[in-house]
Amino acid sequence: MMRQWKPNVTVAAIAERDGQFLMVEEQTDEGLRFNQPAGHLEPGESLLEAAVREALEETGHRFVPDSLVGIYQWPRPQGDITYLRFAFGGVVASLDTDHVLDEGIVRALWLSRDELRDCADRHRSPLVMQCVEDWCAGKRHDLSLIRHYAA
Repeated sequence: MMRQWKPNVTVAAIAERDGQFLMVEEQTDEGLRFNQPAGHLEPGESLLEAAVREALEETGHRFVPDSLVGIYQWPRPQGDITYLRFAFGGVVASLDTDHVLDEGIVRALWLSRDELRDCADRHRSPLVMQCVEDWCAGKRHDLSLIRHYAA
């Protein structure tokens, strides 16, 4: 029986503070990689709720989205998965210092745009740098573009 194809819907939190971006270093099948706080949309969850949840789980920071930076489609070179990423811009309101980071997350850290460019070979995907470049180019879309209808 053929499996029905569908993209993997993910969210990412783009938070900048004093010229540095909130990132995570995480263990992957390809080794340690850098990514924005990001992850998969869960059943019953809105895209915004997912972005807030993922940022907290992966960094301990409470993320407050205020814009949509972009929507990105990336088919992995291996050809087995296509990601549909919704990247949200926002601010971190606070840090929960007692929070235990998600399994696989080695650490949360702040990196500048130049530092991110210098380690591009260790990014989880090309979407990591593209989201930062779009943020720096001023791409911000009103959150009213996203409509969530609860079941």
